[in-house]
Amino acid sequence: MTGNDETPTCPFDYSEALDFDPELAKLMDRAAPVRIRLPYGDGDAWLITGFDGVKQVTTDQRFSRAGIVGRDYPRMTPEPIISPESINVMDPPQSSRVRHLASQAFTPQQVEKMRPRIVRLADLLLDDMERQGPPADLAKHLSDPLPQHTVLDLLGIERAEWPRIQKSVHQLLVVGEGNKEAAANAKAELTSYFAELVRQRRVTPDTDIISLMAAAREEGEEQLDDRELAVMTLVLALSGQDTATCQISDITYLLLTRPELMEHIRSRPEKLTDTLNELLRYIPFRKGVGIPRVALEDVELDGAQIRAGDYVHVSYLTANREAERYPKPHEIDVERPNAPHMTFGWGGHRCIAMPLAMAELEVAIGRLVERFPRLRLAVSPEEVQWDKATIRRFPLELPVTW
Repeated sequence: MTGNDETPTCPFDYSEALDFDPELAKLMDRAAPVRIRLPYGDGDAWLITGFDGVKQVTTDQRFSRAGIVGRDYPRMTPEPIISPESINVMDPPQSSRVRHLASQAFTPQQVEKMRPRIVRLADLLLDDMERQGPPADLAKHLSDPLPQHTVLDLLGIERAEWPRIQKSVHQLLVVGEGNKEAAANAKAELTSYFAELVRQRRVTPDTDIISLMAAAREEGEEQLDDRELAVMTLVLALSGQDTATCQISDITYLLLTRPELMEHIRSRPEKLTDTLNELLRYIPFRKGVGIPRVALEDVELDGAQIRAGDYVHVSYLTANREAERYPKPHEIDVERPNAPHMTFGWGGHRCIAMPLAMAELEVAIGRLVERFPRLRLAVSPEEVQWDKATIRRFPLELPVTW
């Protein structure tokens, strides 16, 4: 953490296994909003770290996501990941309408219908890993392909197109100034591709998620238009190569380096979902912060005077380590009373595909543990290499044997 004035410059580039970023921990310990400067974008931003503060910013309409559109806002990546039309930079009531319609494709009932397809994809991948024999890279065989294959399959994208889509999506997540042009090109290519796909689904609907979202309607509400659908499809494709991909490897790494966790899942499979939620709370799944908001008026928050026009970032990572909400927050407690965490966001921008992501994790971890009871790391924990190029936290390879 450096800076020539009182505002610290925070690269948030810590990537040592699943250890918590020490600079972020220092900011969290201040227990109050603090001004920070990020690697890219114009100006400083407030950082909110406490659970209640994060909850307020993500639910208080005086803080606007739409207000950042067209501005060079403080961020982690050289090119903004989110398109200006994305639901992630909408405010109510527009965002409420889009979320309500799009979320009809991800109700618990709809996701349960999808679960057999997720199981089939997972078993095919694990079959292939078993055929090749140990040692094997679990990231290559399961963590990377399962969420990507699942979302692309559910979107109804032809399998021949999958490698191209995956490459472009990955390009959007790479940090570093040298990636700016490539990221912009990737975003333009994906936006164009999904716009054409949406037009096709309007003409010939099927059972895929795009068709479900296109057909969604509520009394008094218009259906999603083609542009809204195309942008939502891009958001879903990004999610398929982001949270769930990282978390399968991250969770498996914890299970393989903490035998008591693996034994708990094996001996109490009925507690799998609760255990996964505790691990999701604990894991620092990304570096730094995501998309900021802009204060639309002066707001006092936790003793800080936030002025109209100020950028405000929140940290879901620090909110998940709030001691008052989660006693001994830096420890994994599989018996911890269930309290919602913020790994999938909060408020009006909570991930609408969270039920799908949870189903992917339940299937991936559940099938892996059941099918490979003697699974273990094929290298020492210190030899596992971790990603340093993107905003995510995950092992590049996870060598396992059985």
